[in-house]
Amino acid sequence: MSATVADAPVAALSEAMRARFAREVAKYPPEGKQSAVIACLTIAQQEQGWVSPAMEKAVAEYLGMPPMAVHEVTSFYNMFNQQPVGRFKLNVCTNLPCQLRGGAQALAYLEQTLGIVDGDTTPDGLFTLQHCECLGACADAPVMLVNDRNMCSFMSDDKLQQLVDGLKGAEVTP
Repeated sequence: MSATVADAPVAALSEAMRARFAREVAKYPPEGKQSAVIACLTIAQQEQGWVSPAMEKAVAEYLGMPPMAVHEVTSFYNMFNQQPVGRFKLNVCTNLPCQLRGGAQALAYLEQTLGIVDGDTTPDGLFTLQHCECLGACADAPVMLVNDRNMCSFMSDDKLQQLVDGLKGAEVTP
């Protein structure tokens, strides 16, 4: 039997994290503090690299909401990592417009190049490969997102290889 969010131990929130949470919660009326859930989960992920079930529970307790409600947010948005990911998270759009313009081929190329399948992380911890839904750049298909921040457009095999090679050569920055 697997543990649920409700069964997870509560993660300890650092003072810095609590201060950042408080700044976000202050943007809403007291009865609406749950509106800060996405901001608080983002802060937690920035600090930990992913949002563990224990962290979901801690956010829920901080915001005074059910742990399942926090988990529903975490599991709905692919920007939240529910398990540790590699240094570079590659999200390839597989929605219909990208599919029609090579999205599936881009994902397959990366699977072959990296030696992993969708949802996996390379053994060296460098890359995590994931499919995702619409990134809102259909005219630039196929598109992908690197580390939830950098959009890459018109991703042909050559551009994908250049991206992988460039990321492999990138210096580690904290």
